[in-house]
Amino acid sequence: MKSPLSRVYQGSTRISRVCAFLAFLLFAVFQLANLEVAIHAQVVIAILALAVGIPHGAIDHLITIPRESKRKFIAFVTIYTAVAILAALAIARWNLIGFQLVLLMSALHFGFGDAAFINEGKKASGEKKCSGTTLIAYAIPAGFLPVILPLTDERTFKVLADLNPALTNWAGSFSETIRSITMFLAAVSIISLVVSRNFGLATDLFLLGALSFFAPPLIAFAIYFGFWHAIRHTARLVPKLPKAMVKVDDGSTAKAFWAAIFPGLYAILGIFILGIFVVARTFSNEIGSNISNDLLWVILVIIWALTVPHMATTARFDRAAFTSHPRP
Repeated sequence: MKSPLSRVYQGSTRISRVCAFLAFLLFAVFQLANLEVAIHAQVVIAILALAVGIPHGAIDHLITIPRESKRKFIAFVTIYTAVAILAALAIARWNLIGFQLVLLMSALHFGFGDAAFINEGKKASGEKKCSGTTLIAYAIPAGFLPVILPLTDERTFKVLADLNPALTNWAGSFSETIRSITMFLAAVSIISLVVSRNFGLATDLFLLGALSFFAPPLIAFAIYFGFWHAIRHTARLVPKLPKAMVKVDDGSTAKAFWAAIFPGLYAILGIFILGIFVVARTFSNEIGSNISNDLLWVILVIIWALTVPHMATTARFDRAAFTSHPRP
């Protein structure tokens, strides 16, 4: 039976697809007209889009912290914070290997999280879940397209050089190979999904590929993070938050979604304050330092660091979305 919660999943699917399509369309027109977005404008757009996506990962404490005892509560918070700090220090110390590991981890987190979103949406709509084979065929390209395509785009090298020169040649001589494999796997997955009549999943992969191919790399990833991944993950938080579910039962989808965003808004301010503080302490005395680029780099490091414990805490209900929905 279709539940009121299905409107949250369906609305999130529509919003993320519309955002990806409009961004793809805009930058496709830019390319046809030989127009370029200045790097400083790209950085500003990226910072804003990343900010939109920050709250979705900031409320792990509301859905995963064990509250049956004060001792477990303190232990969870301590471990979560320690893992994030260690990850940030590792990325800052070992830029290249840290960057490479975070890319792999993020791609898997994005792809399988999106696949879990699909199954949860089907459950809410009373539909039959996707098979494991279908979900894997979707999850791999869904996670790697928005990560690999932007980072192997020729336009990326200038951006990475400005952000952190150590990352400019992050893939070495395998850049084109990795890019080609990603596009090949995506093409095979799209064809297989169309053949199996999973048109919605095929549409998702096409939109992610188009966005990542046409939009400037920095903007492509930021739009994906803020207006695709974060929106869909936020929808998944709604059934885990009692206050949000009250809004769902009242028939107010928008208020339910907002109830899952509001508790994480503090993280936007916190990350920017921390980012500005680190930039001021680290880069302010460097001649010619570009504050906006430095701030973006610090924000990215913080987000990547927080992704490590965030991925660990969400892996549990990712697995549940794959296994707990029996066929009708």
